[in-house]
Amino acid sequence: MALIDAYGRRINYLRLSVTDRCNMRCSYCMPAQGVEKLEHKEMLSYEELYRVAGACIAQGIEKIRVTGGEPLVRKGIVPFLERLARVPGLKELVLTTNGLQLEEMAQPLKRAGVARLNISLDSLRPEVFARITRGADLKRVLSGIEAAEKAGFANLKINMVVMRGVNDDEILDFAALSIEKPYTVRFIEYMPTLQDEGWNAQSMPGSEILARIAERYPLLPMVGAEMAGPARNFKIEGAAGAIGIITPVSGHFCESCNRIRVTAAGRMRGCLFSDQGVDLKPLLQSLDPYRLQEEIRRIVTHKPGRHHIAEPEAEKITVNMSRIGG
Repeated sequence: MALIDAYGRRINYLRLSVTDRCNMRCSYCMPAQGVEKLEHKEMLSYEELYRVAGACIAQGIEKIRVTGGEPLVRKGIVPFLERLARVPGLKELVLTTNGLQLEEMAQPLKRAGVARLNISLDSLRPEVFARITRGADLKRVLSGIEAAEKAGFANLKINMVVMRGVNDDEILDFAALSIEKPYTVRFIEYMPTLQDEGWNAQSMPGSEILARIAERYPLLPMVGAEMAGPARNFKIEGAAGAIGIITPVSGHFCESCNRIRVTAAGRMRGCLFSDQGVDLKPLLQSLDPYRLQEEIRRIVTHKPGRHHIAEPEAEKITVNMSRIGG
């Protein structure tokens, strides 16, 4: 069975948020103060998350990315992942993390069946990293990356949100990470998720990021995999790893979007930048599994053709990334 939306896109990728909690407070993800946390009763239980995932897989989802917040702060995450990895029909279980707890958890995650890790890392300089994350320790993240490699996560993805005037002078340092290591280093345009004043000044187009790298390193284009995310991938000639450019603002990739997402509170959304969502909790009270599957298909059918976040006349929607699982 395949999930096909109204625009002919095959939807085979679910981003599943398991918590809104995070042990960082990155400046582009959350405001410094005033974020209301979900109460425990508002979040889906692991059993409910498992049922949602199973229903999605039954309808054609083949890849699940577990996100947060920071998914590793939720107690019991490893047994949940182990159970999820065994669902028939799931081809790939991956996880996004900020890396703070990876030193202790990399081995258990690998044993649980997690195939790949995406690690958010926005600076290689301790003082800049601490400023972006509002106090986190870069050494812990780097130790976590090392532990992930030792655990057998060979093809790590390192995600850098590029912010002009903040960390854009490190673009070449990050690109160089892919030369000796089999990392895929992905450069992500800064997005107006918080609708902060003057966000445009910090947002650097992917074309400019790519041009900076190309000035220093010869780049070869790569063909994307079927279940891959939105990155356009390149390889520095002779490098062990690869480079990805993700351009949600300057060059949206909506025409090839293959994702739906479920928030920690149980709302399914067809687009990160849409305020439209369906609360799955009432359906989870039903003993009829087909009601949930039918709703998933309906949501996919009504998935928006594209977002309009960078257009001046567009309605401005504030996106709480820690709840949605961006």
